[in-house]
Amino acid sequence: MDKIALKERIIHIHKAILLIEQFVDSVSEPLFLEDIKLQSAVQYQFLIIGEAVKYIDISILERYPYPWHIPRSFRNFIIHEYHGVKMERIFYAANDLLLLKSKIEMILKQEC
Repeated sequence: MDKIALKERIIHIHKAILLIEQFVDSVSEPLFLEDIKLQSAVQYQFLIIGEAVKYIDISILERYPYPWHIPRSFRNFIIHEYHGVKMERIFYAANDLLLLKSKIEMILKQEC
């Protein structure tokens, strides 16, 4: 993967994380569970994250310890098992992005 393509994917992930953070900022779980537009917006950003991670060379990801299979698997689950997605899980994941965000920012700084 060339540096331009890598940077593009990393920026996509970073922007998606920032959007999720913005979307759920000060939003309670009950409010999230009632707002289908918000649920859809957050899920879409998780799809972007998972899809972009798929295209980053494993040799790069391995330099930044993180369970990289999780964003890919989460994307696949949302896409293929959309009927079984628990919005509570989406809400939890949306509020648990700090480690991923820090790894993405490290990759952006050190690899791009």
